Amino acid sequence: MTTEQSELSTAPGAAPATEEPGIEEMVRANQANWDARTPVHVASAFYGLDGSRTAEDWFAPFEWTDLGELAGRDVLHLQCHLGTETAAFAERGARTVGLDFSAAAVGEARRLAEEAGRSVEFVRSDVHRAVEALGERRFDVIYTGKGALCYLPDLTAWAEIVSALLRPGGTFYLVEFHPLLDSLGPTPSPDRQQLQLRHDYLGGRGPLRSDTPSTYTDGPPVQGATTSYEWRHGLGEVISAVIGAGLTVQLVRETELLPWKRFDSMVPSENGWWRLPPSEPIVPLLYALRAVKA
Repeated sequence: MTTEQSELSTAPGAAPATEEPGIEEMVRANQANWDARTPVHVASAFYGLDGSRTAEDWFAPFEWTDLGELAGRDVLHLQCHLGTETAAFAERGARTVGLDFSAAAVGEARRLAEEAGRSVEFVRSDVHRAVEALGERRFDVIYTGKGALCYLPDLTAWAEIVSALLRPGGTFYLVEFHPLLDSLGPTPSPDRQQLQLRHDYLGGRGPLRSDTPSTYTDGPPVQGATTSYEWRHGLGEVISAVIGAGLTVQLVRETELLPWKRFDSMVPSENGWWRLPPSEPIVPLLYALRAVKA
């Protein structure tokens, strides 16, 4: 559910390395990387699976306003990782399904749901094969985001899958890290970090390859598969893909809030999330999009 600025083999402004693996091979590498990350994430304080964090902690208040009443509705959470957010839909009375391509993550999500007594189904599948994995099932609400889209090479195909899984009148809701956030990186200075544009905002240069044992949580280095690939998607690309799949966009929000402390200079906000200090410009770090299927 999250992404991080890792050490990328493609320098800012440079073309991606030649002789890249194919798309399917890169997706498989990401799957292996998330399998390797899972035990680190499960044990981390970041996710707070010991009870120090709740499912509600991962949601901004505006998300529940935008989603509306969920009780009795069929909700699908795509790219759900450990199901930390998926649980909140079940707690609000929805018939809930989480889908993720990591076998390790899905196994942990099932265990956590069972231990908590939650009625949530988890399906292991690459999002690109979600229609096949879910069969004839269709949903009233599809939710995704907070570090999901950067792992998708083709948003046109992704949006068509979302549309296919929605019932007529169904709602698609995306809450994702803003492409500007992914463009920012800290630059060391004598007194404090300063944020500057360090990475591409728009796609077009191909995937960014990362080879690092670090992950965005606390805990030990990732063991095993440490290579991953990310794709940049600007806001225009996302919105156009959703519209192109036949969905009607109802709202787009941008906010300066994040659910965790991404940069050292960030300070707590009133709802327990984080924002840049008042001395810094107000810039969007997260955005939300709601669309409906006719």
